[in-house]
Amino acid sequence: MTDDLIFLGIESSCDDTAAAVVRGDGTILSSVVEGQVALHADFGGVVPEIAARAHAERLDLCVERALDQAGLRLADLDAIAVTAGPGLIGGVLSGVMCAKGLAAATGLPLVGVNHLAGHALTPRLTDGVALHYLMLLISGGHCQFVIVRGAEEFTRLGGSIDDAPGEAFDKTAKLLGLPQPGGPEVARAAEQGDPTRFPLPRPLLDRPGCDMSFSGLKTALLRERDKLVAAQGGLYLQDRADLCAAFQAAVADVLAEKTRRALEIYLADAPDTPVLAIAGGVAANTRIRARLLDVAARAGVACVLPPLALCTDNAAMIAWAGIERFRSGGRDGMDLAARPRWPLDTTATPLVGAGRKGAKA
Repeated sequence: MTDDLIFLGIESSCDDTAAAVVRGDGTILSSVVEGQVALHADFGGVVPEIAARAHAERLDLCVERALDQAGLRLADLDAIAVTAGPGLIGGVLSGVMCAKGLAAATGLPLVGVNHLAGHALTPRLTDGVALHYLMLLISGGHCQFVIVRGAEEFTRLGGSIDDAPGEAFDKTAKLLGLPQPGGPEVARAAEQGDPTRFPLPRPLLDRPGCDMSFSGLKTALLRERDKLVAAQGGLYLQDRADLCAAFQAAVADVLAEKTRRALEIYLADAPDTPVLAIAGGVAANTRIRARLLDVAARAGVACVLPPLALCTDNAAMIAWAGIERFRSGGRDGMDLAARPRWPLDTTATPLVGAGRKGAKA
């Protein structure tokens, strides 16, 4: 019975080292996540070399803790799933090599997982959502709408052509002298701000389709900040709060309108049980969350938001995506490669170009 499958999941694509044990019926037996915020705090962002070294030092310990919490041994597992991309290549490589070592030592099957597929399939783990559904992934490194049709079958409707929303939040925080990670700090400051004081743009709303852009919005905020600094010699706390509120409102407006358009396209596909699922750390932003829930309600579509711990990077989603792929016959050998780039929809035109390493998204 595939419901009895027990998978170890390993995730190390950015700055979270994670391991988890998940059963085929959707039961999360353990989930361990070790963040690296303190390691990167002095640099204003994630340093790939530091992240990779931390992953190499912590992966075996995270695996050991995950097995202990689940009350299991390696011999009790049916397979090992690991993020094989996309992500910071040093971190991805650390996870892949750890998984290969475990698979070689135990003889267990190895399943490489697309990190984005882990996010996209999370609603099936947490809420048992039936295929096919519309997924909005909004995180620090990714932003796209995809129709999820299967474990490895995705249709992209649109996405960010430059910065992801989480990345734009982090850069905004840095511009305004707020600590990292910037998303929660900007949201906290925005609570005391006036979102109407600064007329920030809503990029690409004047163009059809579901593609988004957040880089220009960040630049517009920088100009407003520089005007204030030139006029008064610095920023007051209220200035900063108002800038944060204006930025957050602009992001929320763009995401709400693009989600409305994506839902129109998705509903034209006549799904049996229409569902909008949202994952990624930006989904924790209460203003953005409320706007997206309202858009779904107006369209008459159920909206699923997995628990925050399973929206941000974690290994439970990787184990589950591995189970889904395994059920459809997916397996990998010791030639499994770590990939810095790996689009979900490999047939779609790249959003932000391509190079030697392949399409970025």
